[in-house]
Amino acid sequence: MNTTDFLATDLAAPVAMPDLDITGPGRFFNRELSWLGFNWRVLEEAQNPRVPLLERLRFLSISANNLDEFYNVRVAGLRELAHAGNTTPAADGLTPAEQLVLINEDARKLLSSQQATYQALRHEMEAEKLSILDLDHLSDEDKTYLEDVFMNRVFAVLSPLAIDPAHPFPFIPNLGYSLALQLERKTDRRPLQALLPIPPMIDRFVTLPAPDGTHRFLPLEELLLLHLDSLFPGYKYKGHCTFRVLRDSDLEVEEEAEDLVREFEVALKRRRRGEVVRLKISSDAPKGLRRVIMDELHVTPDEVVEVEGILGLADLNELVIDDRPDLLWPSFTSRVPERVQDHDGDMLAAIRQKDMLLHHPYETFDMVVRFLNQAARDPDVVAIKQTLYRTSYNSPIVDALCEAAEEGKSVTALVELKARFDEAANIRQSRRLERAGAHVVYGFMDWKTHAKISTVVRREGVNLVTYTHYGTGNYHPITAKVYTDLSFFTCNAALGRDATKVFNYLSGYAMPEKLENLTISPHHMKERLIEMINQEAQNAKQGTPAMIWAKMNSLIEPDIIDALYAASQAGVKISLVVRGICGLRPGIKGLSDNIRVKSIVGRFLEHSRIVCFGNGREIPSKKARVFISSADWMGRNLNRRIETLVEIENTTVKAQIVSQIMAANMADVAQSWIMAPDGSFSRMQVPEGEFAFNCHRFFMENPSLSGRGSAGAADVPKLTHTED
Repeated sequence: MNTTDFLATDLAAPVAMPDLDITGPGRFFNRELSWLGFNWRVLEEAQNPRVPLLERLRFLSISANNLDEFYNVRVAGLRELAHAGNTTPAADGLTPAEQLVLINEDARKLLSSQQATYQALRHEMEAEKLSILDLDHLSDEDKTYLEDVFMNRVFAVLSPLAIDPAHPFPFIPNLGYSLALQLERKTDRRPLQALLPIPPMIDRFVTLPAPDGTHRFLPLEELLLLHLDSLFPGYKYKGHCTFRVLRDSDLEVEEEAEDLVREFEVALKRRRRGEVVRLKISSDAPKGLRRVIMDELHVTPDEVVEVEGILGLADLNELVIDDRPDLLWPSFTSRVPERVQDHDGDMLAAIRQKDMLLHHPYETFDMVVRFLNQAARDPDVVAIKQTLYRTSYNSPIVDALCEAAEEGKSVTALVELKARFDEAANIRQSRRLERAGAHVVYGFMDWKTHAKISTVVRREGVNLVTYTHYGTGNYHPITAKVYTDLSFFTCNAALGRDATKVFNYLSGYAMPEKLENLTISPHHMKERLIEMINQEAQNAKQGTPAMIWAKMNSLIEPDIIDALYAASQAGVKISLVVRGICGLRPGIKGLSDNIRVKSIVGRFLEHSRIVCFGNGREIPSKKARVFISSADWMGRNLNRRIETLVEIENTTVKAQIVSQIMAANMADVAQSWIMAPDGSFSRMQVPEGEFAFNCHRFFMENPSLSGRGSAGAADVPKLTHTED
């Protein structure tokens, strides 16, 4: 596959699908099955020999964690609908019950493949002197060492629990992992069933002493089995199994809650006690233990998954150790933009010189933190406003906002309490901000605020100048090291006014009017996107060049998909990079002849949202209209969230986005998967010995791309004619 062929591949030969009603629900691919397909791609990276061994282990861990979260939320919701008798079909025509059948079938195959991948990786790790042991492979010296580990690091936090009429079955929290035991009293052979919940604060793997260059690990459950005499003295071991519980983790919050923070704290406790949606249990579980566990957890046989192997594969990330760099990705240090260096680290001076675009993680997210730190300490800065959707535990962003508030500046923080799985962290951060004197608001009850905006207002002479940051990713310095995202900094007055109007809307419900360069959802963004897609269709009908390039995480909004289909039928050449869920079917004769879809899965998680319209020209072109966004093309983002769509008008920044970032994504072969009309993906094949362009490596190895904002400094593969 030539690196320049993605746009043209198969466009001239769309596939006829006579069994598919392209005017009915069949024109959409199921959201949940598409998500599972993405997780299959993640798992296949764990099987990819071109990926370093411990990074493959990390991919396996990610795949397992993804699947757990999928059941916690998506499957839990479908299960609730099915149990309530809801037969409303999804866009693709499948009812909740029909989706559950297909999901469970595919997920069981995925789980089996995860275990097979684990066994294969375990053998490869052995060859690299990284051993995961069991009890049969412990020496007497090992057992002596483990006795000390058990008594001094583990024993005190364990709670052995008998199961009998006097000791009812305990509550097992979401993701709770337990050892179930069949025991027999030595004196009278009286049977005992017992549980040993495994506390989550203890590492899942114990590191054993090993010679230099060798690493040896023992799963925690093996350590517990080794010391049953200390936990149940006077009893004899007869059998055991391990099991893990997944519970419904979707939050429900009362719309009229008087105290939103308190309501979320209560809801978080409800989440912990949600109904069990899946029980994973070791395949060799004694029948009696299995029956008791199922009865006590109130699960049906179709909600039970027998695992032949190790439970909790997500915990394998503990084994991705730093002292084997030969088994990890080559080290990479994010760059500081040259323009910021030219101004001795002064972010505001660099922004005053010219609009600035940073491409994370290739350019360090520390610049976003520096932007806020500098604002907090600048005596001429009078106000800071910030949205916070996800943050790190010890967030430097929150530190900077607290410092600014304590310095007497006006600080307003929009903290989104409904950020799934980050609710507790965001409650904690909101209280920190309030104690520092910041104004903390929580947005809307029925809409999440997912927009990524930060403004700094500085007194310069007699005027106030607004410095604005628009991002495609969260203000999270940890994920910013592995997520590809864009940060756009500007002191353009119109963009500053737009941001201020949005903050006024979030804090005071003042509907923003006459936005100049910004469109927001759930007001107008979807309509604006469809309008621009339709304009490209009109261009095609009039015989002028018509193209759309777009990059996002998910594409499932039916009206957007239908607009893309109509544009394709009009002759618009549409190239999409969709990392995860895609409900659009590309390359179908008479429906999507001119649409190509690819997914990039590699070292970094593709996360930036970009859309480019040819505007009567071929892309790349100076005439193209270019936008960055916080929103994926999903119903929730376009209809039920506060999101931003920012038009980029600075010609240099536009060129960076189109001729570098988008061009490199389109040209990628090494990490790319091509979507077929049936919803499946296949990895782009590279003939033996042929170069395969890798967009992640390209950006890591080309520091000139992070210079002073000049575009075209590196050799991005040319994908199409550039008119101007």
